[in-house]
Amino acid sequence: MVAPPDNDVLWARALHFRHDDGSPGLSGVSLGVRESEILAVGGPRGSGKTTLLRCLSGLLPARSGEIWFNSVPVHTMTPAARERLLRDRFGWIDPAPLLVPELNVWENAALPLMLRGTGRRRAKTAALEWLERLDIGDKARKHPGELTHAERQRVCIARALAPAPTVLFADEPTAPLHRVDRAHVLRTLTTAARSHGITVVLATHDAQTAALADRTVSLLDGRRVHTVHLPPVSGTAETEGRAACSLSV
Repeated sequence: MVAPPDNDVLWARALHFRHDDGSPGLSGVSLGVRESEILAVGGPRGSGKTTLLRCLSGLLPARSGEIWFNSVPVHTMTPAARERLLRDRFGWIDPAPLLVPELNVWENAALPLMLRGTGRRRAKTAALEWLERLDIGDKARKHPGELTHAERQRVCIARALAPAPTVLFADEPTAPLHRVDRAHVLRTLTTAARSHGITVVLATHDAQTAALADRTVSLLDGRRVHTVHLPPVSGTAETEGRAACSLSV
């Protein structure tokens, strides 16, 4: 077992995962994520993006392979240790806005901080700051049932950012939002990550979203691929454009 490079906050080697129905989720995926980098994981739906993020974060144990966080082997951790890692060092944004219905907006956004032991007043201040940045501060005392779907997703994003995680895993975080809202929220998310030194692993099938990242890796059928652009064929360039093919890495 070889430790990862020092400048990689996350490092994975030869990850394999199979779903309960026996279908492959990941087939030998390896990658490194540098400190404070925003990495987009692209690919069509069903390509393994969510599975990769869930394995990297410790939510899913890979069938085989290695995952390291700051040179600590996540793949050998107990379930309880992985849960502490997710709570204390990682943030997570789902495509669906999942909130606690009994808590109001600022309490939902402050919940991860309070679970870490942060005092209520300090947690509230941090939560309100992020709610304001995401243009949802005026809803701080409302409950999730009083919000639109898009507003609930903004609260989820504030909740993930409030504890200033070392790594933020964002699985199609703006999927529920309209295009205008999506652009604003993505700018807020990426600006916050850069200003706070947060490493972001962002799953998306949208090219415009991926363009905001420092680097993109692509998956297809659970494998890393890269796209090779071929020169146009003589006489057909104007009508057919440039061809491309995806190759496994």
